[in-house]
Amino acid sequence: MSVILNIETSGTICSVAVSRDGMVEYQLEDLEPMNHARRLAPFVEKCMEEVKRREMPLEAVAVSIGPGSYTGLRIGLSTAKGLCFGLGLPLLAIPTLEILAVKAMFRSMDWTGDEILVPMLDARRMEVYTAAYEFSLRPLMEPQPLILDAESYSELPADRAVIFLGPGSAKAKDVVARPGAVWLDGLEAHARDMTALSEKYLREGRIADTAYCVPEYLKEFQATAPRNKVF
Repeated sequence: MSVILNIETSGTICSVAVSRDGMVEYQLEDLEPMNHARRLAPFVEKCMEEVKRREMPLEAVAVSIGPGSYTGLRIGLSTAKGLCFGLGLPLLAIPTLEILAVKAMFRSMDWTGDEILVPMLDARRMEVYTAAYEFSLRPLMEPQPLILDAESYSELPADRAVIFLGPGSAKAKDVVARPGAVWLDGLEAHARDMTALSEKYLREGRIADTAYCVPEYLKEFQATAPRNKVF
């Protein structure tokens, strides 16, 4: 029996879930945008109380590692590291784009398994963080920042259906020329969507170095100058 605490803070939603053998046992989430700093610690505390109450032996802490919100990723990873150091548990660093891809897999029972999954996270203007995966999660396009245009994803096999998904996919609909593409709107990463991957990572021994693990931003943070205020 594997019990894992899953933390997802890469996007606007703050969520935490306790899973056992890949199944969600307990979860908490806040749909109010960018409320991570206020909500994550209480969520984790309540989840740990539930783990203790049910006498479930916690085996690992999993956290979405990015790309995504710079602030959210830092808060999530620092919380996960604190738990791992304090409790002597292994850290599982789960890529956010993989979380979205797996969520899409379970969205429909009609997939053939030959489709290509293309998750997108909004990176402002016409840029996205993206990748392309087969159903085995073998990458056909490595995670990267990408400025969208009509030729985007043209290197993907033309004879296979492509599923575009994730918070950044909406702005790609009128730009990317891909006949027969499927667009899944409204998919965002939640902690409950991590459980299959965190179970897989733990089973395969894909443990992150707690001391040196850093978020996968994919590009450097660019601060913007505040606008002049008029008093």
